[in-house]
Amino acid sequence: MSLVRSKHLIILALTYWLYFGQLGVLVPYLGIFLDGRGFTSAEIGELFAVITLARILGPGLWAGIADKNGNTVAVLRLGCFLTVVTFCSVFYFSGFWGLTLSFGLMMMFWTAVLPQLEVITMQSVATSRATYGQIRLWGSVGFICLTMAVGKALDVFSSETPVYASVGVLSLLFITALFIRAPQVKNTSTTGSGHIWQYLRQRPFAVFIFASACLQISFGAYYGFFALYLRDLGYSGQQTGIFIALGVLAEVGIFLLASRLIQAFGVWNLLFASLILTGVRWYALGALAESMWVILISQLVHALSFGLTHAVSVHFIHQFLPPSFHSRGQAIYISVAFGFGGALGNYMAGQQWDQGNNAFVTFTTAAAFSVIGALSLLLCKKKEMG
Repeated sequence: MSLVRSKHLIILALTYWLYFGQLGVLVPYLGIFLDGRGFTSAEIGELFAVITLARILGPGLWAGIADKNGNTVAVLRLGCFLTVVTFCSVFYFSGFWGLTLSFGLMMMFWTAVLPQLEVITMQSVATSRATYGQIRLWGSVGFICLTMAVGKALDVFSSETPVYASVGVLSLLFITALFIRAPQVKNTSTTGSGHIWQYLRQRPFAVFIFASACLQISFGAYYGFFALYLRDLGYSGQQTGIFIALGVLAEVGIFLLASRLIQAFGVWNLLFASLILTGVRWYALGALAESMWVILISQLVHALSFGLTHAVSVHFIHQFLPPSFHSRGQAIYISVAFGFGGALGNYMAGQQWDQGNNAFVTFTTAAAFSVIGALSLLLCKKKEMG
């Protein structure tokens, strides 16, 4: 591998570190920041819902721009720059609508980054001995490092800490993006016959999408209020960071085993088991979170709740749909499950939370949706899903 190519792969790895490190700064601690600004739990849930919707609306827009001009690096850099600019507006707004606009625009531009980064990385590793996983792994490392660092910082500084850290990380991300280059590749195109709807309306895919949406609805309480919940229970910011990092470590570990598990147990069995255990996870968090052991075990289950379900879902889409429909199948999966399901889950959790007074009810509702998703799988046969 040439020195230039090796340096470029290092830059890509650093970009992943910063990108997912920013998620480790903002996602777990945004609730604490908004609580410090005086937002109610309902408003926090509503703002999370808007952000989630922006994450779904943005990728299609940016992908269309990248496809038309063919310059993925320019779109990536523009996305990084506009993300920094719009995020800085959080220092000038204090009201609900102002901050909602700031975070919504920031997330809209933020979605320009990852799809282009994935394309460039896949093109880069195609002509090297490195693998995509070896580069992508640094994103999880960044998430863990910055989640723990900001968690510790919250014990020392104010609830504004996450936004100051975010500005620094996003600025470094933009600087790093200036050094990324796109490999020269031949333009190829594939076309498929028929319409994707002839596959989407089939029972296995419809059940899969419904179950996936239920799972993401159940995550609303966790994404929006987990850090606040632990703070109210007396856990320190550093402890919260460690708990979240543990979940990501478990997620990384299961990705390494996912292909073997799919071959051994199949899609249906793994989805059903993961959804049931996720339901148990949410109920345990709502009822027994005073015990540190319960939190530790529940975070290990994150390997199934997110890591395994995501790996299995990608596998299912690729084996159920023809190759010409893979990209659109993934887009529909992300839009319905993570977009609609995630936004609805965030909104519902915010309406229920009531400053933590209804934590048990909120997590029990989350558990119910996860179990409903599991039971919906009974509507199709195991062999139909693989």
